[in-house]
Amino acid sequence: MILQETYTLKNGVKVPKIGLGTWQIPDGEQTYQAVLWALQNGYRHIDTAMAYGNEASVGRAIKDSGIAREEIFVTTKLPAEHKGHKIAHECFQKSINLLGLDYIDLYLIHAPWPWHSIGQDCTQGNIDSWQALEEIYDSGAVKAIGISNFEPKHIQPILSMCKYVPMMNQISFHIGHRQEEIVNFCAPLDIKITAYSPLATGRIIGNKTIVAMAEKYQVTPAQLCIRYCLQKDTVVIPKSTKEERIISNAKVDFVILDEDMKTLDQVNN
Repeated sequence: MILQETYTLKNGVKVPKIGLGTWQIPDGEQTYQAVLWALQNGYRHIDTAMAYGNEASVGRAIKDSGIAREEIFVTTKLPAEHKGHKIAHECFQKSINLLGLDYIDLYLIHAPWPWHSIGQDCTQGNIDSWQALEEIYDSGAVKAIGISNFEPKHIQPILSMCKYVPMMNQISFHIGHRQEEIVNFCAPLDIKITAYSPLATGRIIGNKTIVAMAEKYQVTPAQLCIRYCLQKDTVVIPKSTKEERIISNAKVDFVILDEDMKTLDQVNN
Protein backbone atom coordinates (compact mmCIF):
# COMPACT_ATOMS: atom_id res chain seq x y z
CA MET A 1 0.00 0.00 0.00
CA ILE A 2 1.47 3.31 -1.13
CA LEU A 3 0.78 5.10 2.17
CA GLN A 4 3.17 2.70 3.87
CA GLU A 5 5.95 3.18 1.29
CA THR A 6 8.87 5.53 1.88
CA TYR A 7 11.90 7.03 0.16
CA THR A 8 15.18 7.25 2.03
CA LEU A 9 16.94 10.60 2.16
CA LYS A 10 20.72 10.86 1.86
CA ASN A 11 21.10 10.85 5.67
CA GLY A 12 19.04 7.69 6.09
CA VAL A 13 15.80 9.38 7.18
CA LYS A 14 12.71 7.78 5.66
CA VAL A 15 10.00 10.02 4.21
CA PRO A 16 6.55 8.69 3.22
CA LYS A 17 6.02 8.87 -0.55
CA ILE A 18 2.62 10.58 -0.20
CA GLY A 19 1.73 13.35 2.21
CA LEU A 20 -1.08 15.81 2.77
CA GLY A 21 -0.31 19.33 1.58
CA THR A 22 -1.93 22.13 3.58
CA TRP A 23 -1.15 25.17 1.41
CA GLN A 24 -4.18 27.47 1.12
CA ILE A 25 -6.11 25.70 3.88
CA PRO A 26 -7.17 28.28 6.48
CA ASP A 27 -6.08 27.87 10.08
CA GLY A 28 -8.72 26.45 12.38
CA GLU A 29 -11.32 23.76 11.77
CA GLN A 30 -10.57 23.19 8.08
CA THR A 31 -6.89 22.48 8.60
CA TYR A 32 -7.51 20.54 11.79
CA GLN A 33 -10.13 18.31 10.18
CA ALA A 34 -8.15 17.72 6.95
CA VAL A 35 -5.04 16.65 8.87
CA LEU A 36 -7.05 14.49 11.25
CA TRP A 37 -8.86 12.79 8.36
CA ALA A 38 -5.56 12.17 6.57
CA LEU A 39 -3.99 10.60 9.66
CA GLN A 40 -7.09 8.51 10.39
CA ASN A 41 -6.98 7.20 6.82
CA GLY A 42 -3.36 6.10 6.87
CA TYR A 43 -1.37 9.18 5.88
CA ARG A 44 1.84 9.61 7.86
CA HIS A 45 3.29 12.71 6.19
CA ILE A 46 1.93 16.23 6.74
CA ASP A 47 3.35 19.28 4.96
CA THR A 48 2.85 22.78 6.36
CA ALA A 49 4.73 26.09 6.59
CA MET A 50 4.81 29.16 8.79
CA ALA A 51 3.62 31.16 5.77
CA TYR A 52 0.43 29.06 5.61
CA GLY A 53 -0.54 30.29 9.07
CA ASN A 54 -1.95 26.90 10.04
CA GLU A 55 0.85 25.23 12.01
CA ALA A 56 -1.08 25.36 15.30
CA SER A 57 -4.05 23.51 13.79
CA VAL A 58 -1.74 20.94 12.18
CA GLY A 59 -0.08 20.32 15.53
CA ARG A 60 -3.40 20.01 17.34
CA ALA A 61 -4.64 17.41 14.85
CA ILE A 62 -1.43 15.42 15.18
CA LYS A 63 -1.79 15.40 18.95
CA ASP A 64 -5.49 14.50 18.86
CA SER A 65 -4.93 11.69 16.34
CA GLY A 66 -3.41 9.56 19.07
CA ILE A 67 -0.79 8.30 16.64
CA ALA A 68 2.74 8.02 18.02
CA ARG A 69 4.82 11.08 17.12
CA GLU A 70 7.63 9.01 15.62
CA GLU A 71 5.19 7.52 13.10
CA ILE A 72 4.34 10.92 11.58
CA PHE A 73 6.65 12.85 9.24
CA VAL A 74 6.14 16.61 9.58
CA THR A 75 7.53 19.20 7.17
CA THR A 76 7.48 22.94 7.78
CA LYS A 77 9.33 25.89 6.29
CA LEU A 78 11.28 29.06 6.99
CA PRO A 79 9.26 31.95 5.48
CA ALA A 80 10.62 33.13 2.14
CA GLU A 81 10.93 36.75 3.26
CA HIS A 82 13.04 35.90 6.32
CA LYS A 83 16.69 35.62 5.33
CA GLY A 84 19.51 35.40 7.84
CA HIS A 85 21.09 33.37 10.61
CA LYS A 86 19.30 34.83 13.64
CA ILE A 87 15.85 35.07 12.07
CA ALA A 88 16.07 31.48 10.82
CA HIS A 89 16.69 30.23 14.36
CA GLU A 90 13.85 32.41 15.68
CA CYS A 91 11.39 31.22 13.02
CA PHE A 92 12.23 27.58 13.63
CA GLN A 93 11.59 27.98 17.34
CA LYS A 94 8.29 29.71 16.64
CA SER A 95 7.21 26.91 14.27
CA ILE A 96 8.10 24.13 16.68
CA ASN A 97 6.21 25.94 19.44
CA LEU A 98 3.13 26.46 17.26
CA LEU A 99 3.17 22.82 16.18
CA GLY A 100 3.63 21.73 19.78
CA LEU A 101 6.26 19.17 18.78
CA ASP A 102 9.61 18.21 20.27
CA TYR A 103 11.22 18.03 16.83
CA ILE A 104 10.49 18.59 13.14
CA ASP A 105 11.18 15.91 10.54
CA LEU A 106 12.04 18.23 7.65
CA TYR A 107 12.72 21.99 7.67
CA LEU A 108 12.99 23.86 4.39
CA ILE A 109 13.91 27.36 3.22
CA HIS A 110 10.56 28.15 1.58
CA ALA A 111 11.94 30.05 -1.43
CA PRO A 112 15.20 31.67 -2.59
CA TRP A 113 13.57 35.11 -2.59
CA PRO A 114 10.58 36.81 -0.94
CA TRP A 115 7.28 36.09 -2.69
CA HIS A 116 6.68 39.83 -3.03
CA SER A 117 10.02 40.20 -4.81
CA ILE A 118 10.51 37.07 -6.93
CA GLY A 119 13.92 37.04 -8.58
CA GLN A 120 15.61 39.23 -5.98
CA ASP A 121 19.22 38.21 -5.29
CA CYS A 122 19.23 36.86 -1.73
CA THR A 123 22.39 34.76 -2.04
CA GLN A 124 23.99 35.89 1.22
CA GLY A 125 20.71 35.63 3.09
CA ASN A 126 20.21 32.08 1.85
CA ILE A 127 23.76 31.15 2.85
CA ASP A 128 23.24 32.61 6.33
CA SER A 129 19.88 30.86 6.66
CA TRP A 130 21.37 27.56 5.54
CA GLN A 131 24.08 27.83 8.18
CA ALA A 132 21.33 28.21 10.79
CA LEU A 133 19.49 25.17 9.42
CA GLU A 134 22.69 23.15 9.69
CA GLU A 135 23.05 24.19 13.33
CA ILE A 136 19.43 23.22 14.03
CA TYR A 137 20.07 19.88 12.33
CA ASP A 138 23.19 19.28 14.43
CA SER A 139 21.17 20.04 17.56
CA GLY A 140 18.78 17.18 16.78
CA ALA A 141 15.71 19.44 16.69
CA VAL A 142 15.17 18.56 13.03
CA LYS A 143 15.78 15.22 11.30
CA ALA A 144 16.46 16.59 7.81
CA ILE A 145 16.92 19.97 6.11
CA GLY A 146 16.34 21.24 2.62
CA ILE A 147 15.11 23.93 0.29
CA SER A 148 12.03 24.76 -1.76
CA ASN A 149 11.60 26.45 -5.13
CA PHE A 150 15.39 26.63 -5.56
CA GLU A 151 16.87 26.55 -9.07
CA PRO A 152 20.48 25.46 -9.74
CA LYS A 153 21.68 29.08 -9.57
CA HIS A 154 20.26 29.32 -6.04
CA ILE A 155 21.60 25.94 -4.93
CA GLN A 156 25.16 26.40 -6.14
CA PRO A 157 26.16 29.07 -3.57
CA ILE A 158 24.94 26.79 -0.78
CA LEU A 159 26.94 23.88 -2.18
CA SER A 160 30.07 26.05 -2.14
CA MET A 161 29.89 26.57 1.64
CA CYS A 162 27.68 23.89 3.15
CA LYS A 163 28.46 21.29 5.75
CA TYR A 164 25.41 19.33 4.60
CA VAL A 165 24.07 19.24 1.05
CA PRO A 166 20.31 19.92 1.07
CA MET A 167 18.39 16.68 1.45
CA MET A 168 15.19 17.84 -0.27
CA ASN A 169 14.05 20.41 -2.82
CA GLN A 170 10.29 20.93 -2.86
CA ILE A 171 9.13 22.31 -6.21
CA SER A 172 6.03 22.73 -8.32
CA PHE A 173 5.94 19.54 -10.37
CA HIS A 174 3.14 17.97 -12.40
CA ILE A 175 2.27 16.61 -15.82
CA GLY A 176 3.26 19.32 -18.30
CA HIS A 177 5.58 21.03 -15.81
CA ARG A 178 8.45 18.75 -14.83
CA GLN A 179 11.15 21.36 -14.19
CA GLU A 180 13.74 19.03 -15.67
CA GLU A 181 16.66 21.43 -15.26
CA ILE A 182 16.14 21.48 -11.48
CA VAL A 183 15.46 17.72 -11.25
CA ASN A 184 18.53 16.85 -13.32
CA PHE A 185 20.72 19.15 -11.22
CA CYS A 186 19.49 17.65 -7.94
CA ALA A 187 19.66 13.98 -8.96
CA PRO A 188 23.46 13.44 -8.85
CA LEU A 189 23.59 15.36 -5.56
CA ASP A 190 21.01 12.97 -4.08
CA ILE A 191 18.68 15.88 -3.34
CA LYS A 192 15.20 14.34 -3.25
CA ILE A 193 12.36 16.13 -5.03
CA THR A 194 8.97 16.77 -3.46
CA ALA A 195 6.24 17.56 -5.98
CA TYR A 196 3.82 20.17 -4.72
CA SER A 197 0.66 21.06 -6.66
CA PRO A 198 0.71 17.68 -8.49
CA LEU A 199 -2.71 18.55 -9.93
CA ALA A 200 -1.57 22.07 -10.91
CA THR A 201 -4.17 23.33 -8.38
CA GLY A 202 -6.79 21.51 -10.46
CA ARG A 203 -5.90 23.07 -13.80
CA ILE A 204 -4.82 19.89 -15.57
CA ILE A 205 -7.39 17.33 -14.47
CA GLY A 206 -9.65 18.30 -17.37
CA ASN A 207 -6.88 17.84 -19.96
CA LYS A 208 -8.16 15.51 -22.70
CA THR A 209 -5.07 13.30 -22.72
CA ILE A 210 -5.13 12.94 -18.94
CA VAL A 211 -8.89 12.23 -18.88
CA ALA A 212 -8.59 9.59 -21.58
CA MET A 213 -5.61 7.97 -19.87
CA ALA A 214 -7.44 7.92 -16.54
CA GLU A 215 -10.39 6.15 -18.20
CA LYS A 216 -8.01 3.55 -19.62
CA TYR A 217 -6.68 2.75 -16.14
CA GLN A 218 -10.12 3.12 -14.52
CA VAL A 219 -8.85 5.78 -12.12
CA THR A 220 -9.63 9.47 -11.61
CA PRO A 221 -7.59 12.13 -13.42
CA ALA A 222 -6.28 13.22 -10.01
CA GLN A 223 -5.09 9.69 -9.22
CA LEU A 224 -3.35 9.50 -12.59
CA CYS A 225 -1.58 12.81 -11.96
CA ILE A 226 -0.40 11.71 -8.53
CA ARG A 227 0.76 8.31 -9.80
CA TYR A 228 2.69 10.03 -12.59
CA CYS A 229 4.66 12.06 -10.06
CA LEU A 230 5.38 8.94 -7.99
CA GLN A 231 6.74 7.19 -11.07
CA LYS A 232 8.99 10.20 -11.58
CA ASP A 233 10.49 9.26 -8.19
CA THR A 234 9.16 12.28 -6.31
CA VAL A 235 7.48 12.66 -2.95
CA VAL A 236 3.92 13.88 -3.65
CA ILE A 237 1.82 16.14 -1.39
CA PRO A 238 -1.67 16.63 -2.86
CA LYS A 239 -3.96 19.01 -0.94
CA SER A 240 -7.61 18.51 -0.14
CA THR A 241 -10.06 19.48 2.59
CA LYS A 242 -12.58 16.75 1.70
CA GLU A 243 -12.22 13.34 3.35
CA GLU A 244 -13.32 11.38 0.28
CA ARG A 245 -10.71 13.11 -1.88
CA ILE A 246 -7.99 12.68 0.74
CA ILE A 247 -8.77 8.94 0.67
CA SER A 248 -9.03 8.84 -3.13
CA ASN A 249 -5.72 10.67 -3.64
CA ALA A 250 -3.90 7.81 -1.91
CA LYS A 251 -5.52 5.04 -3.98
CA VAL A 252 -2.71 5.00 -6.49
CA ASP A 253 -1.44 1.44 -6.22
CA PHE A 254 -1.44 0.95 -9.98
CA VAL A 255 1.35 1.30 -12.54
CA ILE A 256 1.31 3.54 -15.60
CA LEU A 257 2.96 1.69 -18.50
CA ASP A 258 6.17 3.15 -19.93
CA GLU A 259 4.56 4.05 -23.26
CA ASP A 260 1.77 5.88 -21.45
CA MET A 261 4.28 7.73 -19.27
CA LYS A 262 5.93 8.89 -22.50
CA THR A 263 2.57 10.09 -23.80
CA LEU A 264 2.01 12.04 -20.58
CA ASP A 265 5.52 13.47 -20.90
CA GLN A 266 4.35 15.16 -24.11
CA VAL A 267 1.42 16.95 -22.47
CA ASN A 268 1.83 20.72 -22.54
CA ASN A 269 0.31 22.65 -19.68
